[in-house]
Order: sequence, then structure tokens, then C-alpha cells
Amino acid sequence: MSNKPLVSVRDLTKHYVSRGVKLSILEGISFDIAKGEVVGLVGESGSGKTTIGRSILRLVEPSSGSVKFDGTELTTLSASQMRQARRRLQYIFQDPFASLSPRMTIGQILTEGLKIQRIGTSAERLERARSALEEVDLPAESINRYAHEFSGGQRQRIGIARALTLAPEFIVADEPVSALDVSIQAQVINLLRDLQQRHDLTMLFISHDLAVVEYICDRVIVLYLGRIMEIASSADLYARPQHPYTRALLSAIPSLKPDASRKRQILTGDVPSPANPPSGCVFRTRCPAVLSACAETVPHLREIGPGQYKACIRDDLD
Repeated sequence: MSNKPLVSVRDLTKHYVSRGVKLSILEGISFDIAKGEVVGLVGESGSGKTTIGRSILRLVEPSSGSVKFDGTELTTLSASQMRQARRRLQYIFQDPFASLSPRMTIGQILTEGLKIQRIGTSAERLERARSALEEVDLPAESINRYAHEFSGGQRQRIGIARALTLAPEFIVADEPVSALDVSIQAQVINLLRDLQQRHDLTMLFISHDLAVVEYICDRVIVLYLGRIMEIASSADLYARPQHPYTRALLSAIPSLKPDASRKRQILTGDVPSPANPPSGCVFRTRCPAVLSACAETVPHLREIGPGQYKACIRDDLD
């Protein structure tokens, strides 16, 4: 894994206006992903995880900010230039049922991107599709079948194969196992891990399952209401979480070995509306360690140890 950023995000914001009300979905998001690194993006539903992933690939347009891939600013590329860039950038969608066209054969689905990018002859594209299917442990003969003939786990393997056909360098995996049965999730996660190592892929892995993130990710970004709360290596985050929100998320991970010393932190209340976020720290309305100053001070992400950052004004959390 290289220390040079392959993906660099700076001050990314995304706002929507609904019925005259401004919805703040992302505010000032900044992080890097090194070549060959798998970075996890975690947080509750509505935290903005998917919006970050889609903004990087410009499947949704960010309101402002910078997204660089291998030194190239993606946000200023024309549509044709962005189409060319997507040969190196791919997306694995959450829903394996909605993301595959029922009217196309698997071969048509897997070769569509190659055809758009004008890569190879028809025969060469089909051969690459067969190879991609075999890489995800599906028979090459599957190219003549339709999506409805496969189970959810098999459909997600097809979605992964589709991402692989263009031989990308960076993949956004957006909740790739959340729609699958628990018995199938481990198989798909192991497949993704093997493919990442085999192809030296760089990956942004979006999930709400912190146990899965710990298994597959090198570093973790913790998101709440469109703001980054903490960034750390997986080892540091799970052993020494520094932000109250991270601690609450980790305390909720189910365990087969109950630990009497493990303190459960239950968050009360709901995630605030992005139309009316709290003043100061957006987490303060649910934070178990809140101070009066938290209503007035917006905490900025700061380094508190080698490679570990948090957005919290408190230094006295034990």
C-alpha cells in the first residue's frame, strides 16, 4: 500500500433545497485514500455515507469542494472526460435486485461498460465478461441467463463482476452485503477481500456494520449528520475510540462473549433533521459527554495521535 493519496477529497459539501428549505447533507468533508487502501465509511442511516460515495464518482453532483483522483480534479471534468475517467472508477450498489436490468442478459450487463468505453471486439468483451464471472465464483455460462434466475447473493456477485470488467483502480462499495442473508454476507465479504488483494484495488467501503468494517478495512471514517466525527486506523479505532459517537457505535456491536466490563452507551433521541441541524457540534443533542460550550463551538477535525483525528472539543474523555 502506497502512502500517496489516490483519492483526495477536500471540503466536500452537498446541499439540496426542498420546498424552499435548505437541506445540509454534507459539510466540509475532507479525507484521503492511499493507493491499495480500504477505507471504511460508517455512521447511522441518514449520515451522508452514500452521498459521499456517489459524489466522488459524480453520480450526484457535489455543491462545492474538490475531489481528486490520481491528481486529476474530477469535479471540473466535462461529461465525456468523466465518462473516460470512469474506466478507472467503479461502483458496487447496495441493492442487487434493483441494480441489474431484468431485460438484459448477464453478458449484456457485464459488457455494457466495455462497449460504452469502446474496449475490444464483441468476442473480446464476452471473453472478459466470462473471466469476470469466474473471478466471482460464478460459471462462465451464466452470461446467457437473466438476473431473475439468480439468488440475491449471486446477483451481488454479478454486480461485483460488472465493476471488475473495466479493470478499475478504485471502487466504491456501497453497503454491498446489507441486503443479503447473514449466511451469504460472509461469503461476499471474503470475496471482496480476496479481489482487493489480488488486484491491489483501492476501495471506499460504506457500511453500517462495524464488525464487517473491522474485518475488511485499513482505516475508518466515522460520519454523523454529514460531518466527520473521527478518523483512525481500524486497530486504533476499535481499541481506543476517541469520539463519544464512535464509542456509542462500537458499544452497540453484538457479542457472543458478554463482557461485564464493557460499558454500553445507548444514544437517546433521533438524528436531527438536515434541514435544522443543531448549532455548534451537531452531535451535542445526543452526546453523553456534552458541555454547554458544545452549543456554541463547531469542533474541527484535529489530530490527537499519529493518524487519529476527532472533531470534539473535549480532551478529558477516559
